[in-house]
Amino acid sequence: MRSACAPLALGLMTAAGLAQAQEVSGEVSIWSWNVAASSLRAVAEKFVEQHPGVTVAVEDLGNQQVFDRMLAACAAGGADLPDIVSVENHESEIFWAQFPDCFADLRQLGYDDALASQFPDFKRVELEPGGVAYGMPWDSGPVAMFYRRDFYEKAGVDPAAIQTWEDFAAAGKKIQETNPGVVMAQADLNGDTEWFRMIANEQGCGYFAGDAGSITVNQPGCVAALETVKQLYDAGLLKAATWDEKIQSNNSGTVATQMFGGWYEGTIRSTAPEDQSGKWGVYLMPSMTADGTHAANLGGSALAIASSSDNQEAAFAFMKYALGTNEGQVTMLKEYGLVPSLLTAVDDPYAKEPSAFWGGEAVWQTILPTLPTISPSRGTAFFADADGVVRSVQTQYLNGGFDSAQAALDDAATQIELVTGLPIAE
Repeated sequence: MRSACAPLALGLMTAAGLAQAQEVSGEVSIWSWNVAASSLRAVAEKFVEQHPGVTVAVEDLGNQQVFDRMLAACAAGGADLPDIVSVENHESEIFWAQFPDCFADLRQLGYDDALASQFPDFKRVELEPGGVAYGMPWDSGPVAMFYRRDFYEKAGVDPAAIQTWEDFAAAGKKIQETNPGVVMAQADLNGDTEWFRMIANEQGCGYFAGDAGSITVNQPGCVAALETVKQLYDAGLLKAATWDEKIQSNNSGTVATQMFGGWYEGTIRSTAPEDQSGKWGVYLMPSMTADGTHAANLGGSALAIASSSDNQEAAFAFMKYALGTNEGQVTMLKEYGLVPSLLTAVDDPYAKEPSAFWGGEAVWQTILPTLPTISPSRGTAFFADADGVVRSVQTQYLNGGFDSAQAALDDAATQIELVTGLPIAE
């Protein structure tokens, strides 16, 4: 969905609702996109029951339109911004760096340490540079391996025994041998860096240092990640596929495993044919060693309040309910598959329910506990530039253009240095 929708306006409730409400009122306007916008509408319905003096207007502009209009509005001094804007984590520092005065410091509105500590560090690092809280964590993408139980069982592979990437490769060979026409895994190796970034994040490495002051893409953890991608690719265990091609492979039963952020749970469950119910399962991503970290993140967003907003108090009250309570976060998980960043969500009854589609597994009890162990990774204001460089270098390396992963990422680091002016870390 990329079309704008009419604002959701919800009015006065019962006397009981009035008694529960805080003294906030007015209209809160929000820009968002697709199912994220739908999830905010669902939460708004419950929010106004507690705050009957508030109306909430959610406009679905589409992801790119939100980004473009935010840039234009901030460049114009904040003119025409809504009260709340949605922003992807890895792009957020583009806004904070260029237009720090365009957004309210949530610390001044009640985003205190007690509330902030309810979110994992990896979600906060890009939202709170220099101690200013420009955004509140929304959804996240804790990585998991989504797999076909029947393909693994036919090959005699126990996913619990897959602890390392070597284990994954060995399992993949068995699965492909015993399930003709099935590939172990897929990645968008030409149009994205998803697998490289997930494995690198698992190893505590990213494009930039944690202080955003230097380039770290050629550090050992990132080198090991790119080597792993090529080893799987060269072995025929990781095939190139776009987003749509992956869904087609899922539905046709020609792929055994998809590694993605936890939000992919809803993608598989909502698009798979009925006869696949019970045939899918989830396990933690492999690591370089059995006792290594088995956690990473891919994707996720935040909400920010415009400095130009005349209704910041009501806007923050909505954000605090939507993002800072289990009720708000789990409503979005249950209805639209947005994975909570709130650490307490794992204890919600819904997160503990077994799922028939997932073979009776309570998948969120596997996925959500990884949140506290995910390493922070700075996107910085240069994420798009760096990602474009790495995407090109990755393609060259997979096609034999470099002698080693180290050489490939040294080249990437040099190119990123030229684009950003940042030094390469020693």
